[in-house]
Amino acid sequence: MRYDSAILWSLPVFHAHGWGYVWSVTAMGGKHVCQRDVDYAQIWNLLEAEQITHHNGAPVVHTNVAFHPRAHTLAKTVTAMVSGAPASTKLFARLRGLNFHPVHIYGLTETGSTTVCAWRGEWEHLDVREQAQLLSRQGQAFIVSDPVRVVGLDHEDVPADGTTVGEVRMRGNLVMSHYHRDPDATAEAFAGGWLHSGDLAVVHPDGYIELRDRKKDIIVSGGENIASVEVEQTLTSHPGVMEAAVVARPSEKWGERPVAFVVLSDPSVSTEELKTYCRERLAHFKCPDDISIVDDLPRTATGKIRKLSLREDLWKGHAHRIH
Repeated sequence: MRYDSAILWSLPVFHAHGWGYVWSVTAMGGKHVCQRDVDYAQIWNLLEAEQITHHNGAPVVHTNVAFHPRAHTLAKTVTAMVSGAPASTKLFARLRGLNFHPVHIYGLTETGSTTVCAWRGEWEHLDVREQAQLLSRQGQAFIVSDPVRVVGLDHEDVPADGTTVGEVRMRGNLVMSHYHRDPDATAEAFAGGWLHSGDLAVVHPDGYIELRDRKKDIIVSGGENIASVEVEQTLTSHPGVMEAAVVARPSEKWGERPVAFVVLSDPSVSTEELKTYCRERLAHFKCPDDISIVDDLPRTATGKIRKLSLREDLWKGHAHRIH
């Protein structure tokens, strides 16, 4: 932040970004530009009228900014911090093309912002799509964070091969001390001395981590694990898909099967086209059995997709949400 920084507020000040930026912008003598509601047309007015330098938000906010009818290449680069949920490669490519500089960060309510996908000089010569693929990873620990580990079932760090999946674990002064009045949950969360995030990730050879799923979002079909994030990333790579959410539904034959909910940017795209698109890019057992086209996806106050809401109708009559 600098004295001439100007931040556009389109996310709640109670969120993790709010805790930091309220103080840092003010301390540097910068400018706060506030909205009472997220108004995407107004955002495009303010970006240039107020000489905005920083704009933070969840992927859903950045998606609606980047694909708004008034979207155009900015004359001045705007740093756009993206956090709150896994974001698609398509979104990062679109932001880069509009002269936003996306910074992808990751953390939990229990940890605050813990990792950042820091830009590397050797990425400069890559095309926008390759840059976007790299930026969609969660990266490495911030300088104020302790190291972040990815741990396998043997409780050892997974190899940095980009394929072996483990659970992300954190510790340090940014991590909570305990859950309020819940010693049992605290003991479970900190088994082994590190906070268990519940997020599943791989470690790439450059040391950057990449989330693949949440433990509860793994779909087990015929004894094979399907990472919902992988299927979602495949769907959003289609030029006619803006967003996607993949959840499990019960199957008498396979135990569970993936189904998808998608928001289109091109209304002419059909569900059969999307199924074919997935089958050309994924192992067939990973492809969603059904794809529903929806106007929007249910979300929490901080922009995360409420997959529980999407599962609710699919699991009616079942006592458990795994099968």
